[in-house]
Amino acid sequence: MKNLKNLNEVNEVISTVPAVLIYFSGENCSVCTALKPKIEEQVKSHLPKIEIYEVKADFYKEIASNFSVFSIPTILVFFDSKEFKREGRNISVLNFIEELRRPYNLFME
Repeated sequence: MKNLKNLNEVNEVISTVPAVLIYFSGENCSVCTALKPKIEEQVKSHLPKIEIYEVKADFYKEIASNFSVFSIPTILVFFDSKEFKREGRNISVLNFIEELRRPYNLFME
């Protein structure tokens, strides 16, 4: 995952990349640490055209508050510069991937 460190970077990525996943995490969040490699692996193997980025919400509070992220982990998925999906806290990785499959196929193929 590539790290984003300011709001301009985030907005540029969202506006220029057709499919973006932004993973909001925290430095001392054990759930974030455990979930991150699972999300990354599943997205790369099932939805390879989605670019994955990470924002450390505890360090970059301006970015988190701009996207109304108040708990971690939170995942935002954007297709064509529009927020399509938002998941937080208790995330089933397989359900998450399955819910993205149809819109992914519509936008990316």
